[in-house]
Amino acid sequence: MRSLLIVLTAVEIVVFLGAVVVYLIAIAGSLRRTAVNLGKVSFGVRAIETQCAPIGPAVTRINAQLATIVGALGGVAELAERLAAAGDGKQQTPLERVVDRIIPHGRADG
Repeated sequence: MRSLLIVLTAVEIVVFLGAVVVYLIAIAGSLRRTAVNLGKVSFGVRAIETQCAPIGPAVTRINAQLATIVGALGGVAELAERLAAAGDGKQQTPLERVVDRIIPHGRADG
C-alpha cells in the first residue's frame, strides 16, 4: 500500500510538472509574439518621429508670424471702429473703408 502511494505521488508530480512546462511554453510563445509586435511598433514610431521632425521649427516660425499679425490686428480694428464711427456718408461697409484707407481708390497698383 505504501509503495502504491509513493508511485501515485510521483505520477502526480510528473503530471503537475508537465502541465507547468506546457503553460510556460505557451507563455514564452506569447511573449515572443509580443516582442515581435513591439519591434514593429518601435520601428513605426521612429519613422513617424523622423517624418515629423521638420514640424517643430515650422510651427515656431508660424507662431512668430501669427504674433506679428495679432499685433497688427489691434490697430486695424481700431481704425475700422474709427472709420465706422466717423460715418462719412458713403454706403460702404467698415471693411471697405479700411481697404480704401490702406489702398487708395480701391486699386492695388496705386
